[in-house]
Amino acid sequence: MSYPSAPWTLQGYAIQTLQLTDVERVRPFIPPEFEIVSVLPGKTLGGVYLSYYGSDSVLEYSELIIAAGIVRYGSKLGGWISHIYVDNPNSVAGGREIWGLPKELANFTWTKESRNASEYDNYVTVHQGEQMLCQLSYNPKSFGLQLPFSGDVFSTQLDSILSFNGKIEANVGLCGSRLQIPRESPFASLGLDRPWLTFYCENLHLVAGTPKVVGHREAAFSYR
Repeated sequence: MSYPSAPWTLQGYAIQTLQLTDVERVRPFIPPEFEIVSVLPGKTLGGVYLSYYGSDSVLEYSELIIAAGIVRYGSKLGGWISHIYVDNPNSVAGGREIWGLPKELANFTWTKESRNASEYDNYVTVHQGEQMLCQLSYNPKSFGLQLPFSGDVFSTQLDSILSFNGKIEANVGLCGSRLQIPRESPFASLGLDRPWLTFYCENLHLVAGTPKVVGHREAAFSYR
């Protein structure tokens, strides 16, 4: 496989959902070295991120990220990605070998249709073979602001605990959405199918930073 070295610069658009999730539900998907951060009693913050990175990016591909929750390691806070899918094998290899992320291949279908005002005009469906992983229906945002975001993400690679920074700048606005996650989907048990908020991000510029080793594990973590 051929992939660029870190950092990766990616440009395109994305839809991000946010949802409160039960700490007990997400615990099996997060290594025990991490403390799950509660934003309300018994609840952490998770979400679904769907994006398309175009030809101006270091690699062109679609991506589905499942964020199981917010975690703490030592004094550092970050997000935990429990599942991640892309449609470019070079992205799979780079994600696994550089960042220690559990990337897998999947197929993405982005569709736009003119429907009546009570329905959604846009949807993206993600399949792995015959299995539908999820489908997100959404309407374009009504307004947006150009905003910067920056946050850390944890991962594991063999016995190492890694952390890397993601920097995003995009025109961001709220949008309506409906998220369908079949019971057979690998991440259905996380309970992410009723988003609290959904954001549409256009003119997206994302930089996935170079990971650093911040700790070590006694045993390698197996992603579910």
